[in-house]
Amino acid sequence: MTFHVPTVDIAPYVADGAAADREEVARQIDEACRAVGFIQVIGHGIPDTVIDGLTDALDRFFALDLDTKKGYRTPPQVNRGYSPPKSESLSLSLGVESATRMNDFFEAFNVGASSAAYPHVTDLPQPDYAENVWPAVEGFEPQVQGYFAEAARVARTMTRIFADALGLDDDFFPSRTDHSLDVMRMNNYALPPGTEVSLDGDLIGMSEHTDFGIVTVLWADQVRGLQVLGSDGSWNDVHPADGALLINLGDITAHLTNERWMSTLHRVKPPVIDGTIERRRSVAFFHDGNVDTVITTLPSCVDEHHPALFEPVTIAEHIAAKLRGSRAGIRNDAAGREAQRVLDSGRY
Repeated sequence: MTFHVPTVDIAPYVADGAAADREEVARQIDEACRAVGFIQVIGHGIPDTVIDGLTDALDRFFALDLDTKKGYRTPPQVNRGYSPPKSESLSLSLGVESATRMNDFFEAFNVGASSAAYPHVTDLPQPDYAENVWPAVEGFEPQVQGYFAEAARVARTMTRIFADALGLDDDFFPSRTDHSLDVMRMNNYALPPGTEVSLDGDLIGMSEHTDFGIVTVLWADQVRGLQVLGSDGSWNDVHPADGALLINLGDITAHLTNERWMSTLHRVKPPVIDGTIERRRSVAFFHDGNVDTVITTLPSCVDEHHPALFEPVTIAEHIAAKLRGSRAGIRNDAAGREAQRVLDSGRY
């Protein structure tokens, strides 16, 4: 069977369209989440000017020299600021040892929703809701914040569609995301000239992983690199269509649906052409949910033929275990199901 990422126009939800049109969108999303776990969405409503501002901001930041960028690093437990090349290994978030630890070839800059974003909630735990680190790059903060707000809107639109597709009450996701742990990661897969990074045989852009939370909204260049694991165990190239965003499900949604909807494994292979790395950029907005929410499988997704696959877990516990793997190099041994899929793919 040919691997295919479906394209869905979500405009009926963005523009409050007719009930029948929204029902059709929810049906298409349910079908895509069952079959692939990745979706191309159009009709998302993010203006081109906002995306242009985002790409301008990340281009100017990543053009800085490496020492300057390293000045914006934070400790591994604080999911903010700059991550240099080869400082992470996403496969460890699944408990899978890569051939060379902490060898993922990408640099990134993270921002997220701080406690100030949720004034209606007191005593939010730190560093989950840490303040952002903003580089001294003119216009960077407003340009990035502008896109962050739009991506957050799209993520919440998707959870509204998810609720309809799963037959849930309208307040199901809002009650679990009113102080959501939202993080946006800007990734760069090519470095300025003169940066010393060896193109060794073990190099990988971003190693095999599943996303951690509810849903991810991904903007990316139309440059090859992103690969998604198909149901047959094959790795398949994926890049966004013109004007589209890529949507994929995270582990929390897989837990909720008892893997009726899959948190799909994906990776990024270095875009190497003629011995040099072709520039590739992506921006992933992770909508992860409230840290104090306990995730339990939906009763509608459990029956005698589909027993519950997961124990209840708080979002905080789940995210912390994944981050200890990817950012601190501490293998996550609680992700056995996802790890087995990586091993079955033949990568290790």
